[in-house]
Amino acid sequence: MEWLTIGEVATRSGVATSALRFYETKGLIASERTDGNQRRYPRATLRRVALIRAGQEVGLTLAELADALETLPHDKTPTKSDWTRLSNTWRKRLDAQISELVALRDELTDCIGCGCLSLKSCAIFNPGDAASDLGTGPRYLLGDSRESVASES
Repeated sequence: MEWLTIGEVATRSGVATSALRFYETKGLIASERTDGNQRRYPRATLRRVALIRAGQEVGLTLAELADALETLPHDKTPTKSDWTRLSNTWRKRLDAQISELVALRDELTDCIGCGCLSLKSCAIFNPGDAASDLGTGPRYLLGDSRESVASES
């Protein structure tokens, strides 16, 4: 097996060494230690880091990524069927996110122009002011999910 130093992984992946150490503490990647206590990563780590970066770019959480990475082999590069299985688990979530972004894009001019700060008239994220049932203030910014409003409707 070919091993890479943390600097080599950082250079090849474009991810800072501090981020690699963070990923390791979260169990997203793993290293072996040399006699001098230096980290060495299997070459397959480059694929795992690429997946982490791509997942973060589309809004997946580190917890979601950790769950997905648990299903992949740690010591070898995943196969095409591994990647297919993994990507299929995210398809529904990403399709919903894409639909939401398309709706936002299509209604953006109206949203910017309306000046609505309370979202009372927002047809995209708060139709019929359903979020008001959750309490006062900017509910979505405070952590309430849009799904919880939709499920109560």
